[in-house]
Amino acid sequence: MNPFSLEGRTALVTGANAGIGQAVAVSLARAGAHVVAAGRTPCDETAALTGGETMILDFADPMAARDAFSARPVDILVNNAGTIRRADAEEFSEADWDEVMGVNLKALFFTSQAFAKAAFARKAGGRIVNIASLLSFQGGVRVVSYTASKHGVAGVTRLLANEWAARGINVNAVAPGYVETANTAPLRADPERSKAILDRIPAGRWGAPSDIAEAVVFLASPAAAYVHGAILNVDGGWLAR
Repeated sequence: MNPFSLEGRTALVTGANAGIGQAVAVSLARAGAHVVAAGRTPCDETAALTGGETMILDFADPMAARDAFSARPVDILVNNAGTIRRADAEEFSEADWDEVMGVNLKALFFTSQAFAKAAFARKAGGRIVNIASLLSFQGGVRVVSYTASKHGVAGVTRLLANEWAARGINVNAVAPGYVETANTAPLRADPERSKAILDRIPAGRWGAPSDIAEAVVFLASPAAAYVHGAILNVDGGWLAR
């Protein structure tokens, strides 16, 4: 048996329209999973790439996934949906705080809860892979709610692993470094900031969404059966520097 095969598994990926989410969906499908690509708009391009399905999940309502696991058994949940707002801390608005925390943390927890309840009801296990961040470990600048939410993702990942490991659900996270996505476009467009970032990355390049996706496949696979509560840094060596 190939310990990295996901044949016969169904995976739901949130925020799967583009970027890391789309790359994760494609890699899971390549490993054999049937993929449900979820987004606030239809993930038609992702579904075409994976041969899977698409589902609307708009986490403007953090409880949007409350019924997402009632129609079909899902074996793998990837909590990738996220948002970011940038402003100096003294100017940061309550609305931007609430929106980011709602999507990045509240929705992640209650989507995981719905997944686990469905798995327990059918006496099955499963895998949850959360997308954390380097800012699960660092402070960053001008992204206070994002930093708070990603610190929370790391904590929730560990707590759920403590509670659910013995019940057959592996809960882990991947912490991407600086990846070429829409979220990092403002940084890459600033020559000084981009150079400062690249100068610190031992690998000497921005990450690609596929770099993150393959780490997710590992954590979703039988090869990671004894991995619980891990936060796997995929950052080109940033945190090692």
